[in-house]
Amino acid sequence: MRPESLSFLHRLLDTPSPSGFEGPGQKLWLEYVKPISGRTWSDAYGNCFAEIAPAGAKRTVAVCGHADEIGLMVNYIDSQGFVYCKSIGGIDAGSIIGKRIQFCSSVPGSTKPVIGLVGATAIHLQDKEASGKVRKLHELFIDIGAKDAATALAKVNIGDPGVFLDSSMMMTEELIVARALDNRIGTFVAAETLRLVAEQKENLKVRVVAVSTVQEEVGCHGAAMIAESLHPDIALVTDVGHATDSPGISHAQHGQFKMGEGPKLAVGGAMHPGVVARLVLAAAAKSIPLQRAATPGRSGTDTDAIFLRGGGIPSGLLSLPIRYMHTTVELASIRDLRQISEVYAGMILALGADEVMTSTMESFTSAD
Repeated sequence: MRPESLSFLHRLLDTPSPSGFEGPGQKLWLEYVKPISGRTWSDAYGNCFAEIAPAGAKRTVAVCGHADEIGLMVNYIDSQGFVYCKSIGGIDAGSIIGKRIQFCSSVPGSTKPVIGLVGATAIHLQDKEASGKVRKLHELFIDIGAKDAATALAKVNIGDPGVFLDSSMMMTEELIVARALDNRIGTFVAAETLRLVAEQKENLKVRVVAVSTVQEEVGCHGAAMIAESLHPDIALVTDVGHATDSPGISHAQHGQFKMGEGPKLAVGGAMHPGVVARLVLAAAAKSIPLQRAATPGRSGTDTDAIFLRGGGIPSGLLSLPIRYMHTTVELASIRDLRQISEVYAGMILALGADEVMTSTMESFTSAD
């Protein structure tokens, strides 16, 4: 991966952007795509767009990824100043004990993140009879260094969001670890696809819009909004998918997917066969391997909200295989990530000016 792209990826991963509070990450994304696009804009809820539009282009291809990450939200503060939270997105409560949290405070005059620690009672003091009990999120307290409720409320408000204080890093030259690969890598792919297309703009025959959506982790809300407002002819979505090459995972149940052996290609359900076929061709042209993923129903991604809007938007989904999803140590291959944007750019550049999907959903054809 080129150094400039990798630097952008790290900054994107390390910028707090929990669902509903994606502003800082979206601002960074817009700054990156603005020089390579013809126009950028955002909507009322913070979905962000960047386009390249050849003169007279009749078709629009949207390349989408969601900007938000899982996190916590202040729900209650007790008399001793300890904070209790609700989850933003899906969190395994057992995996966050002892973690550090940074809250974005809405208290007037607050300019720095408020740091909190998810309470981890020393093993010497734990109730032996309760040993092994899986605690629920509302049972976990967060220590923000406050002596009482008034002191705590001078630091954070009810409703303030927080994310885990874990930065991205390269584990090896090939592997990256971060708390928010899910799904800052989707917005990264959208931006990188736009950049690759821009490098061959003279061959582009369709309008391309890179989209960074909001609130996927709490219901794919941003994707539903942009599907209605943009109504693309084709939507290409990127998210993370499970790599199942670590111990204890049933391949019969979850499929067999390995890091470093190519992006996951979703097949079935929301994925239009014509788009799938084009992605396969684009990958083959660049000798990029794809790992087919059976997806008969919901994909659990923005694709689910996009494909059924406006009478049906032909959609495709490539996912980055990662280990340890929805933890602070999500792990993935940089090569797999780079290949997603290369496949998307190859497919887009191969599209004709008048290509549309047939009503049989079997292939592309030219419009009359």
